Amino acid sequence: MFDYTGQIVQAAAGRDKGGIFCVVGVDQERTMLLLADGKRRKISRPKAKKLGHVIHLTDSQTMYDHPVVRSLQQGEPVSDRALRRALAAFKEGTTLGER
Repeated sequence: MFDYTGQIVQAAAGRDKGGIFCVVGVDQERTMLLLADGKRRKISRPKAKKLGHVIHLTDSQTMYDHPVVRSLQQGEPVSDRALRRALAAFKEGTTLGER
C-alpha cells in the first residue's frame, strides 16, 4: 500500500471543505488519512478523513520539498508551528504560480 505521509491535500467534503492539510499518517485499516494543519487540527489530534474525501495537491511524483514534510516522512516529530509555516509557504507558492 502506498504511504501518503507528507502529502498536501485539500478537504473536499465536510465542515472543513476547502481547507489545506498535511497527511501525518494513515489509520490501522489503511482506509482513512490522518490530517493536520497545526492550527484547528493539531498533530497530536489529527482529523481522520476518508481517502475519497480529499483532493491530492501533491503526489508521489510532485512531492512538496520542505524540511517539515521530509521530517514527517522520516517519522521524526514535528511541531504545530513548523507545520503551519510549511503549509503557509505551500499556499503562497501555489497562489503565486511558483510551483
